[in-house]
Amino acid sequence: MHEAYEVSHLLNATVQIEAIAAYDGNLLLGTRQGHLILYSLSTVNGNQKYELQILRYCKNFSKKPIQQIEVIPEDNLLLCLTDNLLSTYDINGVNFPFVKSFPQTKGASLFALDNKSATSMTGESNSVVHLCVAVRRKLQLYYGKNGEFKQHMFDFTVPDVPKVMAWGQEYLCVGFKAEYTLFDLSSGKPKELFPTSSSRSLEPTIAKYSETSFLLGRDNTSVLVEEAKDIEIKKTIKWTEAPVAVVWDEPFILGLLTDQVIVQTVEPALSIQTLPELNKARLMYRCKRGLIFVASVGQVWCLSAVDVTKQRHQLLKDKQFQIAIDLTLLSDCSPEEKKQTIHSIQMLCALDLFDDKKYAQSMKVFIQLNTDPADVIKLFPELDNKPGTEDQKKLKGKDLENALNALIDYLVELRSKIGKTNTDAGGSKDDATSHRNVTQQLELIDTTLLKCYLQTNDAFVAPLLRLNNCRLEEAEKTLLQHGKHSELIILYQTKGQHTKALQLLREQAKQPDSSLKGYHRTKNYLQHLGADHINLIFKFSDWILEEHPEEGLKIFTEDIVEVENLPRPKVLDFLLREHKSLVTPYLEHVIHTWNDTNPIFHDALVNTYREKIMENSNKSGAPTTDEELQHTKSKLLAFLEKSSHYTPERVILHFPNDSLFEERAVILGKLGRHEQALAIYVQILGDVERAIRYCEQVCENSKDKSLDVYVILMRILMNPEQNGTLSGPLSNVTRHPNASVPDLETALTILEKHADKISPIKALSVLPDTVPLGRLKHFLESALERQLTRKRRVQVLKGLLYAEHLQVKEVKQYHESKSIIINDYNVCPVCKKRFGNQSAFVRYPNGDIVHFSCSLDKQ
Repeated sequence: MHEAYEVSHLLNATVQIEAIAAYDGNLLLGTRQGHLILYSLSTVNGNQKYELQILRYCKNFSKKPIQQIEVIPEDNLLLCLTDNLLSTYDINGVNFPFVKSFPQTKGASLFALDNKSATSMTGESNSVVHLCVAVRRKLQLYYGKNGEFKQHMFDFTVPDVPKVMAWGQEYLCVGFKAEYTLFDLSSGKPKELFPTSSSRSLEPTIAKYSETSFLLGRDNTSVLVEEAKDIEIKKTIKWTEAPVAVVWDEPFILGLLTDQVIVQTVEPALSIQTLPELNKARLMYRCKRGLIFVASVGQVWCLSAVDVTKQRHQLLKDKQFQIAIDLTLLSDCSPEEKKQTIHSIQMLCALDLFDDKKYAQSMKVFIQLNTDPADVIKLFPELDNKPGTEDQKKLKGKDLENALNALIDYLVELRSKIGKTNTDAGGSKDDATSHRNVTQQLELIDTTLLKCYLQTNDAFVAPLLRLNNCRLEEAEKTLLQHGKHSELIILYQTKGQHTKALQLLREQAKQPDSSLKGYHRTKNYLQHLGADHINLIFKFSDWILEEHPEEGLKIFTEDIVEVENLPRPKVLDFLLREHKSLVTPYLEHVIHTWNDTNPIFHDALVNTYREKIMENSNKSGAPTTDEELQHTKSKLLAFLEKSSHYTPERVILHFPNDSLFEERAVILGKLGRHEQALAIYVQILGDVERAIRYCEQVCENSKDKSLDVYVILMRILMNPEQNGTLSGPLSNVTRHPNASVPDLETALTILEKHADKISPIKALSVLPDTVPLGRLKHFLESALERQLTRKRRVQVLKGLLYAEHLQVKEVKQYHESKSIIINDYNVCPVCKKRFGNQSAFVRYPNGDIVHFSCSLDKQ
């Protein structure tokens, strides 16, 4: 059994001891004969054994038995209850000189002292004493300071004569013959607790446990009661029999039983030691921590605490870690030494909990101690592949599962804790070292978590790897051992090992039983790589573009931010070199879906359409149906008409001279070469209606109203024999049969239908003199009306402008007519200064006048 105290027999008294008290290593005995004896306690030859030396012996202290004594050392004051009257005495004087008595305490049977030291605002230390005296069925309260006592304005009336009393923080605890009661010190209201015992023969006992709690005796137990709004019973301590007296000597509770003292702990509840051979002992008094006096009628003993180091050694051997920690906290060693000792005890406790298979509790202690995670992980040889772990005892079955789950909780909490600490840490010289240590710890934590998840719940592996700090080589090896290829891809991706990831994806794509079978994972991976890895995208997209061209193209066209931000000219160049068949759909997506206006792509799309048409014409390349060819030609023509971002002068250079005449005409129109374009429509294609629509489009889209495209068309219709318009290679192209003779009727129809867009003078210069005047009537009337309308509009506009001019002039005159008088009393509202003779100023519309410079500041 653990030895917490040693017993020293101190005295065989020749008088009958009635009361004891102790302070500062001194012992006071009050006797039945009214004697008062003061002893000093000292050790024998530096050993743990003690002896008493008498200091003062006053035989005439009282004529009656001394009922109770207490000492206030700070005030050198002795309180003594004798002959049912409370008095004070000087503890230092010879024969304990009388100081004063409390006459109102006549008939007192008991008193309770609460002595606290207080520091004043000036820094002086004063003793503050609260005193309660039980006088029959009254409780008198006193307040004492520096040896002077004043009675409170009120006292309590109680139902019976108190047997024991103790002060709390807000309550006074009183034990009567039948029950325990708490009295509110502010109001006097009682709170009844419970009976003192089931047998009326037992006396109540009260031991102060803390400022707000008491140990109350009830039969063979001591009940721990905590002050609160609703009084709370915290714990019950059992004894072999009802104790005569109980004292709390942290961390032990001592109960005085028949001829022995039992030593126990409250938390945890353990029986520590039995101190026998205390013959008929009936009084017990705590002098200070680790020193308790026990007395019978004729003998006195001393219970002294065994050296903390010796106790701690035995406690650790018995695995009583909490008691060892409590004793260390109470020891006299330095704070740093305490901290180190307690840390080592807690580590032993955590390891013991682990050995007892209390894995969760063990991990909580490791967290509290900030234990190096490497030391914790070493407890799991199943996860540690380092040399030397082969012979370690390994966990199995349910124990392994429970231990791993506890380790996971520990690592997750530690990971969060490290993250917060790293975020909150300020800058210092050791920042780089600190960051490196944190990184290493996170690597170890995440790598171990990965191993744990693979053995417990692999559903957590992927989420861990998406934000991981795992050691690449170790994690890679572990995942391969478990065949976790999908998770390995995530690891590579987060570590920037994209080449490894894409190689693995390509290999697994052909495996029929692989979770990575097919092209989808590779396509998705490439789509999220981004522009910085464009060459890697080109390299590993090849096999998908070859085997699944339509889906493979989505690597460059999907509606994903990274895909949209890829360098499109480089992608176009790659497709032109390696996958020419995909150039057209790629360009169509870039232009029509992404609305890219870069001329490079518009020129390229025109060229791809043209090349496809020309390949079919030359019978080179893949065979194309007439329907496909016509569809391509429609797309080319529509694109040439609608797009305004290709370069006409560049693309026209590649168009053939013996075909694609309509497309050439559109490009010539974009270049503003309307005469050539109209000549193609009329003389080569024979499509006068298309030529008229061309003129309509030009007039509709052109801001230059002086363009006479209709006049040009009329000239071509009237002079088919003139070939100057179709110069160069086009001059040798066969003319359409309909364009061989002049078409006067069509020219006159155009003149009549579009009279408002044609210059009369230029139109008449084109027509032959033989045209009847009646055919020109509508045209001439329309032209004349147009001119008159224009004239009237100009006249109205002139009148409106003149009226506006007069209004502005009137406003100007109004403002100029206003005068401003500035004298020495005018003050600028901005700078609060007067205006000088040479001051420039500004007048606001509301009438305020400020310095010119102040107006600039105000703006």
